[in-house]
Amino acid sequence: NRDIPFNGLPWFFDHAETITPQNIERVRALGGGIAIQDRMAFQGEYFVERYGAKAAEQSPPIKRMLDMGVPVGAGTDATRVSSYNPWTSLYWLVSGKTVGGLALYPEGLSRDTALQLFTQGSAWFSSEQGKKGQIKVGQLADLAALSLDFFSVDEEAIKGIESVLTIVDGKVVYGAAEFDKLGPPQVPVLPEWSPVAKVPGHWRAGAPSLAAVVHQCSGPCGVHAHSHEKARHSTVPVSDYQGFWGAMGCSCFAF
Repeated sequence: NRDIPFNGLPWFFDHAETITPQNIERVRALGGGIAIQDRMAFQGEYFVERYGAKAAEQSPPIKRMLDMGVPVGAGTDATRVSSYNPWTSLYWLVSGKTVGGLALYPEGLSRDTALQLFTQGSAWFSSEQGKKGQIKVGQLADLAALSLDFFSVDEEAIKGIESVLTIVDGKVVYGAAEFDKLGPPQVPVLPEWSPVAKVPGHWRAGAPSLAAVVHQCSGPCGVHAHSHEKARHSTVPVSDYQGFWGAMGCSCFAF
């Protein structure tokens, strides 16, 4: 910044799970932002094993970031690290739990704040604040009609929310349920090896858990060295793993 001033450039850090208050202040002073991702939703158990439950309570310190006035946006870290499904991430933000059910935070964010981080908050990072992120005259009218009401459903049901109607630039780009005939034909998933091509990549109530699938496995399959012992006790839906590990050739998920 001393050599080439940022001059309003919306620069930012990703993740920042263990950022200190001093460094949050440095980011704010230099006009930067923090784009939090949902890595802890998937790796929270391993974080707790390594650093302890107390450290996990502030990883990432989202409320402190907001209180200190730093622009904060939320994301899924898709698609190379996790699914692009935002509802898994919103469940983590609101509940403070991993997808496996481990409670990380004493209390999560309010639903209003969590949704704002994904919409209005993230618009800052693409320099589109004032153009998108709010239901407001003059802003882009891309929208989705949802299968459930995010603000009133049981907390555990948040991760099962889906779009039944998606409109972009005034045109229907996806339809399901009663809107099925309004949507265009679905395009093939690319790349072909993507886990999304094999499974929805989405939690659904009543789906078999990971434990139910691997309980008959006698040991590591040798493909990815995943822990069968951990998997046997997991409550994570098998759809979260089946596509990736199955695509890698793991016999536990090749069905």
